[in-house]
Amino acid sequence: MSHSTPNQPTDITHTPWSLRITTSALSRYSLEVGRWHYAHGLLFKGVYKLYQQTGDVRYWKRLVEYVDHYVNDDGTIKTYSKEEYNLDQIRPGQLLFPVYESTGEDRYKRAIELLRDQLRHHPRTKEGGFWHKQIYPYQMWLDGIYMGSPFYAQYAVTFDEPEAFDDIAFQVVTVEKHTRDPKTGLLYHAWDESRQQRWADPETGCSPHFWSRAIGWYVMAIVDLLDLFPTDHDARKDFVAILERTLTAVSRVQDKATGLWWQVLDQGEREGNYLEASGTSMFIYAAAKGVRKGYLDRSMLDVAVKGFDGLIDNMVTIDDEGLINLHGICSSAGLGGNPYRDGSFEYYIGEPVETNNLHGVGAFILAALELELALAANK
Repeated sequence: MSHSTPNQPTDITHTPWSLRITTSALSRYSLEVGRWHYAHGLLFKGVYKLYQQTGDVRYWKRLVEYVDHYVNDDGTIKTYSKEEYNLDQIRPGQLLFPVYESTGEDRYKRAIELLRDQLRHHPRTKEGGFWHKQIYPYQMWLDGIYMGSPFYAQYAVTFDEPEAFDDIAFQVVTVEKHTRDPKTGLLYHAWDESRQQRWADPETGCSPHFWSRAIGWYVMAIVDLLDLFPTDHDARKDFVAILERTLTAVSRVQDKATGLWWQVLDQGEREGNYLEASGTSMFIYAAAKGVRKGYLDRSMLDVAVKGFDGLIDNMVTIDDEGLINLHGICSSAGLGGNPYRDGSFEYYIGEPVETNNLHGVGAFILAALELELALAANK
């Protein structure tokens, strides 16, 4: 791998970063090693957004290829099991809507209904919040809002189910209420209503740390849900308030030297902690889109620009073929399970750090695209 330094946009080409990152990602992507999986759904959400922006049918074809690889003629989905009751498996389902709208093929509608039916029967906390997965009882994770709610809202819009918006709003507001730290304004990764998990604080039920990607998933969900929620729905003002206070708290822990964010957000000085690309990309996306849509003050765009410059300067290399490589991506992190993940600082910094992991690459595409749009709108 050769390094091109410095990797500032003006140093190499005038082609937008969003196009270059997507071209690089798709050149590496193979359906044969893909899965019906939220990280792949994230990548192809970026591909679809780029298609919408450019009209380049090559992006549309790659999206349809992904969907068709998994949706069978009878509307069942390869590698998907409703009985898992796993919110992560809902995420790629949002890709089904544009393909169904474009083709009118019944199998896509049946696949959409299959995922919607999961949500109808999905286990919930006593209050009514979706469990993250059946294997994680009475637990709401920040990640789960991005995994399930945008699909749920898209269904409500497409098939005229207005009562769903109240349920979606409840999920968003409830998880923030339980995970928000009153001192910092940051959100803990997860909350256990039962207080049974070893990672759960016996008083609050919260996990012990602020994981950057978990908050990233959550703020991305909010800006995307605002695209779908009715203009007169009461929850819109709640979403905007949550977005503003959460990103304000996040901006306070942005690394001053690089513009990036730490794996464990509030412990930048602690030995072993590292600057992490996927959470950084997600914060850039949410901040830039929030400004572009008028939800956030213009000053938040400066936060996003500083973050993106930090990614280009510190996390991106370019190989001999001109392909973009994104480094510094946490491979995965969760809580509980077997072997048990205790949510400690040591746990979060001990998970593998990878290059071109789709959690980071998908978010990087979205961040680049949204920042380009926001900067064009705020000239």
